[in-house]
Amino acid sequence: MDRKSGRFLLIGIPYLWLGLLFLVPFFIVLKISLSDIAVAIPPYTPTFDLSAGWGGFTKFLSELDFENYIWLIEDDLYINSYLSSLKIAFFSTLLALLVGYPIAYAMAKAPSEWRPTLLMLIILPFWTSFLIRVYAWIGILKPEGFLNQFLMMLGIIDEPLQIINTDTAVYIGIVYSYLPFMVLPLYSALEKLDGALLEAAEDLGCTAIQAFWKVTFPLSMPGIVAGCFLVFIPAIGEFVIPDLLGGSDTIMIGKTLWADFFSNRDWPLASAVAVVLLLLLIVPIVLFQRQQERAQEAEK
Repeated sequence: MDRKSGRFLLIGIPYLWLGLLFLVPFFIVLKISLSDIAVAIPPYTPTFDLSAGWGGFTKFLSELDFENYIWLIEDDLYINSYLSSLKIAFFSTLLALLVGYPIAYAMAKAPSEWRPTLLMLIILPFWTSFLIRVYAWIGILKPEGFLNQFLMMLGIIDEPLQIINTDTAVYIGIVYSYLPFMVLPLYSALEKLDGALLEAAEDLGCTAIQAFWKVTFPLSMPGIVAGCFLVFIPAIGEFVIPDLLGGSDTIMIGKTLWADFFSNRDWPLASAVAVVLLLLLIVPIVLFQRQQERAQEAEK
């Protein structure tokens, strides 16, 4: 095998994987989103039939409508669900960064013999089922739960706080569940940091805090960006955490999507919700990558 064939094979396999596990399901969902709801199994009437060949495709184009997407704009439920999901995901990501950065920094500054143990402690929650970990927070946050009992024992509060079934519980659940995804890329970036740069900054008159903001923080930016993406993307479509820890006032697009699929059995509308959610995530990522590429080219 020559070098050109090897390069093609190396690049082709990931693209084949991407096509089979992302693009094909995406086009199936897109096709369903352009269909009409029906009392049937499956509960929709396809507007595009592959078996009809070119005639079916032209018929599909002539009858194409975006009724399901128009409904998303007209119904306040979906607009509020998207906005609420963006808000919760944004602040959850910010909180995860504020909590995760000191943890990753401490891990990177720890003695080398301690780092594998600390890294294992960060990964340890993944050894337990995600659902069980979320259920555990119900026992911690409910009025008669461990947290309220502990605060009352210390005399900090006189009566139990209502934390469960609120947005606060959702923030706690998301930050706890996705914190390792923030810590790991941050630790990877900080662990590779050359200590000589900090020494040079201090020799030039910087205090420890100034050296951190002028050297450490900018050099850890790739880890910050990676961690924020790894937390924000799954958080915006989260369903389990708001369903178990949130209340009736907590609306997120994941819960709305589940209700349309399984309660209302409106697969076309639910597919339209999924397509719009995917576009909301992909478009900013692509724009950010383009901006990063232009910045790297400008540096060269």
